[in-house]
Amino acid sequence: MTNHINQPRRRLVLGAAALSTGLLPLSAFAADPFKVGLILPMSGPFASTGKQIEAAVKLYLAQNGATVAGRPVEIILKDDGGVSPDVTKRLAQELVSRDKVQVLAGFGLTPLAFAAAPVATQAKVPMIVMAAATSVIPQRSPYIVRTGFTLAQVTAPMAQWAAKNKIRTVVTLVSDYGPGLDAEKVFVKGFTEGGGKVVETVRAPLRNPDYAPFLAKVRDLKPDALFVFVPSGEGAAVLKQFTERGLAAAGVRLICTGDVLDDDLMASIGPAAAGVVSSHHYSAAHPSAENKAYVDAFQKANKGMRPNFHSVGAYDGMHLLYQALKKTGGDSNGDKLLAAMKGMAWTSVRGPVSIDAATRDIVQTVYIRKAELVGGGYYNVEFDQVEKVRDPGV
Repeated sequence: MTNHINQPRRRLVLGAAALSTGLLPLSAFAADPFKVGLILPMSGPFASTGKQIEAAVKLYLAQNGATVAGRPVEIILKDDGGVSPDVTKRLAQELVSRDKVQVLAGFGLTPLAFAAAPVATQAKVPMIVMAAATSVIPQRSPYIVRTGFTLAQVTAPMAQWAAKNKIRTVVTLVSDYGPGLDAEKVFVKGFTEGGGKVVETVRAPLRNPDYAPFLAKVRDLKPDALFVFVPSGEGAAVLKQFTERGLAAAGVRLICTGDVLDDDLMASIGPAAAGVVSSHHYSAAHPSAENKAYVDAFQKANKGMRPNFHSVGAYDGMHLLYQALKKTGGDSNGDKLLAAMKGMAWTSVRGPVSIDAATRDIVQTVYIRKAELVGGGYYNVEFDQVEKVRDPGV
């Protein structure tokens, strides 16, 4: 099936017999199915995010079964293309009104999550945000719960680390939309409070293929380091052009959030990643037993594809949903499900996580990592961490 937004809905993994087809007749079940509307960018410039989330959802169902609390779980996947909020809103409306889904999930980018929020509120349907990372997203609907991360949450530890590690001057370069503005604001605040100086703040358009003009400006300013945030999928271009423009040779260090060094892209970034320090909530190299098992299973199920942070947001989103359904005894009432989700805590493949009962946002460990060659490939190797990090509320 091709990935176009006007294609018929796709149903995913409903049971062992459906693993190859993604479709099982509803008549096979005695109980009413529990329907989840999964809206993702399966095509377009952010398709890697959609593919990671889809793969993680399939893996979770394969490992945990397609029935919970006596209800068969049915995933209805919609491709929104990742660029048009109007398309995302229309798909959310169709899923709620026509397909009668009891939960909305996915959401690759902030503007798309914003677009779906009023639909969740009106329908009183929980909306699990697995990827989009602007701080204010949960404030757009009382039915939003986030299982991914916020840019502010993962940026603050990097600002503090830089100020403590002989970096005195920094230029920031971020994508010019919600998460980038959050990252810029939090980095500037944390770094200056730590005694550092931000020489200049530079913003690049979202979906920008050419970072060379911005990097040329950074080279002229000669800071100790360049702090970068670009969304998942853009990091390879930044690292390649950073190297080509001679910034590393000129003595400028690159520090960033983990989106830039997306695990899914590390093979294509290659040696340009070596030595880059980043802060994030997940690395495929995280040394826990839970993560080693997750990476192994994910790669076996997806022809060697390395899981990234978006996959973990999805995997934990499914865990949150399953546990909430168990708590309600299979009752899919939106308010009951939401109440069950608030305050939930568990050991994720990324480490300990919980859902703040007041903000409905995730609380988690943020790791400081260095890109290193491990076993023939580049990985983000953790060397420090800050526990129980909440969104700083930018």
